[in-house]
Amino acid sequence: MCGALRGEGQRGACGAEAGLTVARAALHFWEEPPLSGTAGSGAVFFSHCPLRCVYCQNADIAAGKAGIEIDEDRLADICLELQAQGALNVNFVTPTHYSLAIMLAVAAARERGLFVPVVWNTSGYERVETVRALADTADVWLADFKYADEWLAQRYSNAPDYPEVALAAIGEMAALGAPAFDEVDGQPRMTKGVIVRHLVLPGALDQSKRALEMLFDRFGNDVMYSIMNQYTPVMVPSALECFPELGSRVPDGEYDQLLDFADSLGIEDYFWQEGPAAQESFIPEWDGTGVLA
Repeated sequence: MCGALRGEGQRGACGAEAGLTVARAALHFWEEPPLSGTAGSGAVFFSHCPLRCVYCQNADIAAGKAGIEIDEDRLADICLELQAQGALNVNFVTPTHYSLAIMLAVAAARERGLFVPVVWNTSGYERVETVRALADTADVWLADFKYADEWLAQRYSNAPDYPEVALAAIGEMAALGAPAFDEVDGQPRMTKGVIVRHLVLPGALDQSKRALEMLFDRFGNDVMYSIMNQYTPVMVPSALECFPELGSRVPDGEYDQLLDFADSLGIEDYFWQEGPAAQESFIPEWDGTGVLA
């Protein structure tokens, strides 16, 4: 919707040109259990992002500071290589701005033997039309719902329309099918459906409660929920001067309050994080692992 003609060399609001840029393609063990299991999720981390959150834990790749340009054929190869490594799925992380190229790459990979599920790992800031176009590409939707409040979406992501846009997109994802599972090595693997993630931010417990309430009012238990406590203050000092409230982690007591609130809403099954979830081990090295042949 930014109107950039990327095929003519213009950069979109995401910062990307027409080519695919990938920072890492490797087994990843930090997703929800039915996505990572013990074998790992085959995560493909794309560079650039259409939603620039000030607290982004993957800021270097979101800003395009890391990544290697590849073509669709190489992306198809990567999918098959991850499958050969035993990945439970192919997990496209921040893929929206490359949707068309990814659709073509997945179709080619499936013709060549790709059979594991495809996970669309997104900020939730999607057009409904894009979700519909991806219906035959994505099997599992791993979508954020970051904000219930327009003012917070504006402050942290410069996207005051985020709540309505994300709710509409998640609604379209949910309409494509309920959560479904098979079994790999005695463990459940998600093969279809939606997991909605909500990352708890410091000082924003009330808005997190509103976010869960909005989601449950709209979707009930037709989607799965992941309530995340892994916020890590990785912002540079100059940014922290503008957003001092983001300079600390979320207290365990606040996180526990939110889990209790989820229970009170009637959310039957959700993922939560135990122990020291906020740590830099969730942030991989953007060193081009697995990108080149």
